[in-house]
Amino acid sequence: MKQSILVVDDEPANIDLLVDCLKDDYHMKAATRGEKALRIARASEQPDMVLLDIMMPGMDGLEVCRQLKEDFTTRHIPVIFITAKISIEDEIRGLALGAVDYIVKPISPPIVQARVRTQLALYDQNRELDAKVREQTAQLHETRLEIIRRLGRAAEYKDNETGLHVIRMSHYAHILGLALGMDERDAELLLNAAPMHDIGKIGIPDRILQKPGKLDAEEWAIMRTHAQIGADIIGDPGDSELLEMARVVALTHHEKWDGSGYPRGLAGEDIPRVGRIVAVADVFDALTSVRPYKAAWPVEKAVDLLKSEAGRHFDPELIPLFLQALPEVEAIRKRYAEAGMME
Repeated sequence: MKQSILVVDDEPANIDLLVDCLKDDYHMKAATRGEKALRIARASEQPDMVLLDIMMPGMDGLEVCRQLKEDFTTRHIPVIFITAKISIEDEIRGLALGAVDYIVKPISPPIVQARVRTQLALYDQNRELDAKVREQTAQLHETRLEIIRRLGRAAEYKDNETGLHVIRMSHYAHILGLALGMDERDAELLLNAAPMHDIGKIGIPDRILQKPGKLDAEEWAIMRTHAQIGADIIGDPGDSELLEMARVVALTHHEKWDGSGYPRGLAGEDIPRVGRIVAVADVFDALTSVRPYKAAWPVEKAVDLLKSEAGRHFDPELIPLFLQALPEVEAIRKRYAEAGMME
């Protein structure tokens, strides 16, 4: 199967030239605007590489690169700048944003072919090396993950839920992340970051967390602080990618697509995609699980709610992907079922 390359340039003639020199070996995609390039890169069938012009109207290539590298679901995609803008300062800035190479216009097709081939090979090698390192340090890695899982479970126990909730919803998030196009490494990070989503509930008084009835306005205002508390508990992640993702998830999993969520009222694409993924996984599991104040919903009823809230609570792109993955989701529900869940 051919690898795919996304070419981004506001000049169709430049796109045609790059496509012509690469189309025999790669599946080619194209965009003339930065916004469209991001939509293509964030689709479920992500490109294996982006060839990116810098000087474009509206969103320039540097901003496209920045957004790609800040998004946990697209940061793994190698970016090569192909541009006439090539001062030392430009090159340093582009590489600092995460680009792997620069090719100067006017291009030489053999050089483009060689650079693309080299960078894709390096990308594949790095993935293999990363897998070997993780395999060799598996015991240490697993110990760290178990600590994180247990911290996540501590928050659930305080909230009258079982630790199985964080196991199920983290697997749902992993499934949805892969369906969205995350590579296996980052999807595994999400699997292990998701259990920390409600760690901030440790800071919420028991009288609120364990209240059997509806919260009043003052109590609800306190409850909503748990997202920020969770981010504060995780704190500065340092060089830990796992803690960095866990902090983002804790802070943003209650934001809503229409901007009505909390703590910051973010909307749409301003919400990090890992937060949007965990929102779907968390709500689905809460609906289909037994709680002291309710029975478990049938899956069909929970699915109807997800559909009705697509574009309001949830990212509308995620709901069809989640529904397509329902057989995998159901397998997780059965594997980690509690009393009353599967009735």
